[in-house]
Amino acid sequence: VPSKSLVMEYVAHPGAFTLAAGVACGMCLRWAFRVRIGMLSKGLTRQAQSETGTEANILGENGEYKMILVRTDLKMRKGKVAAQCSHAAISAYKQIQRKNPEVLKHWEYCGQPKVVVKAPDEETLVGLLTHAKMLGLTVNLIQDAGRTQIAPGSSTVLGIGPGPADLIDKVTGNLKLY
Repeated sequence: VPSKSLVMEYVAHPGAFTLAAGVACGMCLRWAFRVRIGMLSKGLTRQAQSETGTEANILGENGEYKMILVRTDLKMRKGKVAAQCSHAAISAYKQIQRKNPEVLKHWEYCGQPKVVVKAPDEETLVGLLTHAKMLGLTVNLIQDAGRTQIAPGSSTVLGIGPGPADLIDKVTGNLKLY
């Protein structure tokens, strides 16, 4: 039986109890979600170690996943760069969702990191694309429709990933941030 002072406090401030209950439920759900994802991640890691002999093959050396988006020599305005990077991100998401949903889950769990780096020209993009493909990474070369600032068919952005950070760094680790 609740005490008289507790009942009086509820009558005076009912929202406080609702807020407290909501926060408590949210904390419990977050803990349960993290425990569940952690168990899933550990299971995948053990499976990858047994199949390939190393955790780095599935998680990357530091367990992170990321997506890289690249190109700058076309002198695109900031809004154009953002739109082209968005095309690459959406295209990569669709591709990885079809081909490797487990990588997608890990990337999402890591916070969906995306890094924009500079590539000096189209030749560099093609070289990066080839190297990334050889490592088995998801790649998407975005070509502009030519309706605004850029000539039709111009390669504007190369999306690499999402994938293990250590593999992506082998391809783009020498490039400067945008």
